[in-house]
Amino acid sequence: MNTYLLVFVGGGLGSLLRLFLSLKLNPSGQAFPWGTFVANLLAALIIGFLFGLKAKGQLNASAQFLLATGFCGGFSTFSTFSWEMYNFVLQGNWFLAGAYILSSTLLCLLGVWVGFGLA
Repeated sequence: MNTYLLVFVGGGLGSLLRLFLSLKLNPSGQAFPWGTFVANLLAALIIGFLFGLKAKGQLNASAQFLLATGFCGGFSTFSTFSWEMYNFVLQGNWFLAGAYILSSTLLCLLGVWVGFGLA
């Protein structure tokens, strides 16, 4: 199957599941975004499992595009961020890991603030 189609289908399914969780776990007026939090945790668990299977040769490229890139990417881009952080830790590159955490968190927060201000 075409790689782009696999990512498209997986991403759509992941996005729908994220919406479902947000609607079910974030009732109106609730302060903490439980739906997003749960989606991030689940996506990180799923992407770790998938790349664990890949490391054992038990995940083919099509399944990787459908499930890791597509589904996890649509469900939560935080899963990709977590996977990249895990690789920095595995490599013992603590400086880069810390810089990535801080810069991603602070600059993305800044991006949201700027984007909100532009709107």
